[in-house]
Amino acid sequence: MSVLVWSSVLVLGGLGAVARFLVDRTVARRTAGSFPFGTLVVNLSGALVLGFLTGLALPPEVALLAGTALIGSYTTFSTWMLETQRLGEARQVKYAAANIFLSVVLGLAAAATGMWLGMAL
Repeated sequence: MSVLVWSSVLVLGGLGAVARFLVDRTVARRTAGSFPFGTLVVNLSGALVLGFLTGLALPPEVALLAGTALIGSYTTFSTWMLETQRLGEARQVKYAAANIFLSVVLGLAAAATGMWLGMAL
């Protein structure tokens, strides 16, 4: 891989991570309680954007960079799992189940909507 590709991964990955931090903290400050709304918003918006980019049928190199570097650093599977596990540990089973259900169902809907929007352009 070229220096340009590696530099792009570095920059896009950094931008995705910063965006995730800002969105998560902004949402978390505005919501109360144990439910991890910040992570939910990050992952749903990431699914929407990745679906949109996929629907655009970008060149493979661009799609890989955007999907892996930008959206890959923005979204977070591991935090979602850890927060769900912690909710279960705290005996907040309803919140844990809601986190799983909402993330999967709304995530699929967001990705499908993004693809539909991208293909419509």
